[in-house]
Amino acid sequence: MIKEIAIGADHAGFPLKEAVKAFLTDQGWRVADKGTDSEQAADYADYAAAVAREIVGGGCERGILICGSGAGMVIAANKFPHIRATLCLNEEMARLCRLHNDSNILVLAGRMTDAATAGKIVAMWLQTQFEGGRHQRRIDKIRAIEASLTESCCRNGKR
Repeated sequence: MIKEIAIGADHAGFPLKEAVKAFLTDQGWRVADKGTDSEQAADYADYAAAVAREIVGGGCERGILICGSGAGMVIAANKFPHIRATLCLNEEMARLCRLHNDSNILVLAGRMTDAATAGKIVAMWLQTQFEGGRHQRRIDKIRAIEASLTESCCRNGKR
C-alpha cells in the first residue's frame, strides 16, 4: 500500500519542503505537493488551507506544513475542523504531539530547522501512533468544541 501525505510551504519554508519531500519519497510516501514552488514571496495561509482541505476532504490522512517560524501555519491550519496542527522543533515534540494529541499536520520552522533535523522530526512523527486512552477523551473534547462553534456560527448566520 502506497502512503500519501500532503505538504505545503510558503517562500521561507520552500527549501526545507524540497528536502522533506525527498526524504518522504525515499521512505515510500507519495507526496501531494500543495506549493509553493519557489522562494518568491507567498502567503502561508494559502498553503495551510490547501493542506488542511486535503486532510478534511479525505485525500490524505496527514500533512506537513513549513514556513519561517511555523507559527503562521499552525494558526491558519487549526482554523479548519478536525485539524490538529502542531509545531515541532525536535523529535520529542513530534513524538508527544502524535502520542497525546493525535496530530494530523506536522508544522516545521524553515528558518530554525535544518534538513537533517527535519528528517528526524518527520520520521518520529510518522512512526508514532496515537496512544488513545485518557488522551482520546481530550481529543473528543476538542471535537465537541469544534461542533459547538460550528453550530453557534450557523445559528447566528456566520460561517
